Amino acid sequence: MSEKYIVVQGADCKCKFSVEPLIDKLMVKTHEKEYANDKDGSKKLIATDKELGQTLEKNTFGKCKLQPTPGGYLPCKAVITKWSAFYEKVTMSNGGKILLEDSKATCPIGGPDCIFIDKNGQKTEGSSQNTKNANAEVQSQLNPLANNEKMLEKQPSNPGVIEKFKQFI
Repeated sequence: MSEKYIVVQGADCKCKFSVEPLIDKLMVKTHEKEYANDKDGSKKLIATDKELGQTLEKNTFGKCKLQPTPGGYLPCKAVITKWSAFYEKVTMSNGGKILLEDSKATCPIGGPDCIFIDKNGQKTEGSSQNTKNANAEVQSQLNPLANNEKMLEKQPSNPGVIEKFKQFI
């Protein structure tokens, strides 16, 4: 994928014809199976080129520069009719192709590629596996007060029981 991030549920989208630089969030409505960058596998659905129609959270980017009136501009009613620049080599369960951070959408009013991805929707989530894979020497330089080996020790789930039996240890 040439070092490009895939787009997931909640990605920030913008329109180049919006009067104000408003953001709307992409909603994945075409499947409920494939997730990315979500350790629990429940929030970050992978977006595909099948996300068409009114697939944004608010379905508006404010006022549209291409719809002038004597009193200003008409409100945008965002409708996605087509996506471009998606990842062609993988087909998802819904028959769609994965959207990438440089994918663009077509709107009937704005035309081809007027809607673009501002933020891909992925967020970094630390896990115990990250700590296990971390280089201990580098981590001690970055945070000399933390003991990474101690962080990997399993913590008791019921500390009260441990306290009661400390006298026998």
